[in-house]
Amino acid sequence: MSDERQRALVIEDDLDIGQLITHYLQKAGFEPALVANGAEGLARARHDPPDVIILDVMLPGLDGLAVCRALRAGPNTALVPIIMLTARAEESDRIVGLELGADDYITKPFSPNEVVARVRALLRRARRASAPDHRIVYGPLSVDIDRHVVKTDGEEVRLTAKEFLLLQYLMEHRGRVLSRDLLLSDVWGYTYTGGTRTVDVHVRRLREKLPLLADAIVTVKQFGYKLVDPPPG
Repeated sequence: MSDERQRALVIEDDLDIGQLITHYLQKAGFEPALVANGAEGLARARHDPPDVIILDVMLPGLDGLAVCRALRAGPNTALVPIIMLTARAEESDRIVGLELGADDYITKPFSPNEVVARVRALLRRARRASAPDHRIVYGPLSVDIDRHVVKTDGEEVRLTAKEFLLLQYLMEHRGRVLSRDLLLSDVWGYTYTGGTRTVDVHVRRLREKLPLLADAIVTVKQFGYKLVDPPPG
């Protein structure tokens, strides 16, 4: 799928910022739509899920965190990539958004070209993950790369787009010690300015959603992570 056919939903109450983002996205070949409040943005995404959502945190009424939570809970929007925008610089605020299922986080003020680059990187990784027609098996865990489906003991487990890509990367590099910087570069697709804590958040979510990985993803102190071989049998 080319960028020209990909649709971006921008949920931003600041008209100047929203129009700036949509202008740059349109110049880059996307089909952007802009809504100014959380309730309308959520309704629109549920009715016609876009390829990516750019979501402001500080929205009137239903704020961005509540919208993100609702999107991740919906069957039609659970896997749609979400980039959150915020004027808050505190790491704790970024972590909350990531914990709720956001795939990326951009702090205001920002360059609109950076937003476009983040969107492209996120969608490129998602397309690359779905390109091969094969499965990866790890004990009772099965990852269908083509259909973007994860199952454990035959039961499907719902992951966000970024969680899926991280799991795929760990499984494809099983046994290797992977630094946080490497994971950010290869999974997120750029040098992430928000710090490597985002990797820790996503690893924790994988461990929670897939308990068999709780001990299998080994933390290498002050460096990164390694997925060890599954136990025999």
